[in-house]
Amino acid sequence: MGSNLNKLGISSSSVSLPEGCRAFGTAALSSRLLDRWKSIWSSSINKINCLLVLAGSKTAEIEGVSAAGATKESRRYTAVADAELLLSGPSKTREWPLPPLPAGVSPALISYTASRLLGVKPRVISTGLTQKPLFPCELISSSYGPSDCLTTGKAMDINRVEFLWSQGFAMGMSFTKPLLLTECVPGGTTTALAVLTGIGLSVAELISGSNKKPAVNLKKSLVAKGLFEAKLGENPMPKQILAAVGDPFQPFAVGLLLGARQAEQPVLLGGGSQMLAVLAIALASIDSSSRNHFLQDISIGTTAWLVEEIISSTKSQSEFPLLIKEIEKFFEVPLLCLSSGLHFSNSSKKVLRDYELGFIKEGVGAGAFSLLAQLNGFSCQQLVEQCELAVDQLPVDS
Repeated sequence: MGSNLNKLGISSSSVSLPEGCRAFGTAALSSRLLDRWKSIWSSSINKINCLLVLAGSKTAEIEGVSAAGATKESRRYTAVADAELLLSGPSKTREWPLPPLPAGVSPALISYTASRLLGVKPRVISTGLTQKPLFPCELISSSYGPSDCLTTGKAMDINRVEFLWSQGFAMGMSFTKPLLLTECVPGGTTTALAVLTGIGLSVAELISGSNKKPAVNLKKSLVAKGLFEAKLGENPMPKQILAAVGDPFQPFAVGLLLGARQAEQPVLLGGGSQMLAVLAIALASIDSSSRNHFLQDISIGTTAWLVEEIISSTKSQSEFPLLIKEIEKFFEVPLLCLSSGLHFSNSSKKVLRDYELGFIKEGVGAGAFSLLAQLNGFSCQQLVEQCELAVDQLPVDS
């Protein structure tokens, strides 16, 4: 069993992680690196920069792409509703009700619960939404709304990409504390696939999504159309790829990541394939000789539901560790990803047990927040109980 774990880059080292937590990627095989990660994120939790970046893409309006809202109209306000829940909690009267879901409840509820246990107050940034949030939110590129659908091959103007990238870089450079970066972008796994494909990775079978059964073939066809329309040619520049088939979150997040690492700050990317796409664009934009140093103190935090998910009925292995491995091979670098141990199998709330059925897997940094809560002394049972209390406080129409 140990050799099979090693092939997938799943840690079997002697470093103890919190209950149910697992580490993935080649870097996870190093006890020294895992010890360093634990030291950074347990000693600095009360003095971190915690960002939730919101964005929209008209890609999410295509039927079948996203379940982050049961209708295309509701998916237009998913990001602001989730951010409002994260900031204000379930019991407060909110401007934006949570959008209807096929099942379950927004992962923002997990993020709210864990962030409050940690005493962390997220800073919310909008890089392109239909709405102007009424809660505290910094607007970047406020004159723009969501990006166009990636199938146009012209999702964003290159000047917008340059601006978002530079704004993110400047902000990242200003940080003097570690960065926890999270996101809410309906349709973001599809733009993530488009960006990774544009770079040159063939990973369509390894990308999950908010649907219980990810729409792999639909996403592949949309990405193929977008890249065909874009006519990027051989070896396109990262910013060209983002302009063609990306979303507003991506260039801002890449800039943040590059700037924070330039400032020598550790970065925890809270999410799944969307964060891997951001990391891949960052790696593609720097010299290969600098990549290993750049990756020191960069990690990805996600949920157990994502890393345990098996997308294809013909496979016996979960795809997310394989996606990490493909990116490692492509760039010839070691990555570090960790998943929290949170599960809702024994919860008394059906909307939480729905997570175990695959209806919801990740979002709004749920994995990273719960992972850090565990690392800093809160048990999975405490997280479950606090999430159940939060569910009880939700308005009936949520």
